[in-house]
Amino acid sequence: MELSKTAGAQNGIDKRNYTSKQLHSKQPKKQSIHTHSVVRLQQLLSVRKMSTSVNLSALRLKYREKKEVFLEENIKVKQPIKLFREWLEEAVKTEELLEPNAACLATVNKDGKPSNRFVLLKDVTDEGFRFFTNYGSHKAQDIDGNPNVAMTLYWLPLRRQIRIEGVAEKISKEDSLTYFHQRPRASQIGALASEQSSRIPSRQHLDEIEKEIKNKLGSDGEVPLPNWGGYLIRPHTIEFWQGQTDRLHDRIQFRRGPEIEMEVDGKLTHKGEDGWVYERLAP
Repeated sequence: MELSKTAGAQNGIDKRNYTSKQLHSKQPKKQSIHTHSVVRLQQLLSVRKMSTSVNLSALRLKYREKKEVFLEENIKVKQPIKLFREWLEEAVKTEELLEPNAACLATVNKDGKPSNRFVLLKDVTDEGFRFFTNYGSHKAQDIDGNPNVAMTLYWLPLRRQIRIEGVAEKISKEDSLTYFHQRPRASQIGALASEQSSRIPSRQHLDEIEKEIKNKLGSDGEVPLPNWGGYLIRPHTIEFWQGQTDRLHDRIQFRRGPEIEMEVDGKLTHKGEDGWVYERLAP
């Protein structure tokens, strides 16, 4: 797959394909339409600072109002990857969102035990969603035993989240190597120095390995690719959620799979594009 910037980009964002460079680089920001909510958030933070104890049940943030509901007719193209790109573009331009490609990745090991952690989404294509990690890490071991995964992106200033469910598979070594050498040199060395998720005696242990690698490679030696690379999540379910202050949140789910279009009835389940169906879920 092509990881370089494609033609037709606007504001540093190609509306057809988000590349790893684009998701990693800084993008022009615009002021959020929810500035009033930011003020409200600052007020809540002030109250928290004055509190002597934490009352979790009292923490409640205002979401969107009825005039801002998310309706099916608001979706120009009934295809979730296209809609994901539209929402992502808005998130990238929202100045309060410092890392709009941060995503919580959930895995389940072969014994059925779940775990999750945040990763950085690095590419979005018509095939699915890419992230990178050490192939010896906890998450990679889980995927080896059970490739079914889930990923969630949450954009608080926009009162939106996107849930993705699908099957993860390793991308080609060539694509992993291409992206690896696009990373800052310090990040490349860090990946080589760390056997992710393995037990180590101390922080100093990592620093010593890093120093040894730097001495061996010099200032311009090519960093070899460690046991590290990318995964592609091929989605079968993508849900778009938008919060409402009255907690009657908007949830529109897209699904794709064998014979799934047979479920289309025009009332609860509707035909989308490219083999997808969509439906509204109760909050």
